[in-house]
Amino acid sequence: MAAISCTLLVDDDDTTNYLNQALLRRMAISDAVLVAGNGQEALKLLHAHCELPTSPTCPALILLDMKMPIMNGFEFLQAYAQRPERDNPTVVIIMLTTSLNPKDIEQMQGLPIAGYLTKPLTRDKLTQVLQEHFGQPTGGN
Repeated sequence: MAAISCTLLVDDDDTTNYLNQALLRRMAISDAVLVAGNGQEALKLLHAHCELPTSPTCPALILLDMKMPIMNGFEFLQAYAQRPERDNPTVVIIMLTTSLNPKDIEQMQGLPIAGYLTKPLTRDKLTQVLQEHFGQPTGGN
């Protein structure tokens, strides 16, 4: 069994999603991986997969891109926070960004996220997330 039942990748870049899915598979981190191209799609997936909080396809980890069209990471977090608490799973949200702009970093302070990582996602970064937030080492090679 993987460390996490389900991970949700939220990024508008298909190549990034493909590479992140491949990394998650290689590391055997998640039993299931959901992919959304923007925050709006992510909210729909959460609604569909988290009706029962114990659902195996309700994400325990969300890797959320900061800058996307339609609904960016900040807008997703605002919409997520406005949902009734019973509709929101217990989830670790990690913001992914290519930005090192201090204003972007500052904007992340106070958001309901567990932290942020700079892209690209790597084995070491995922291992750190697993250790910090899920209390376990990774499997896989």
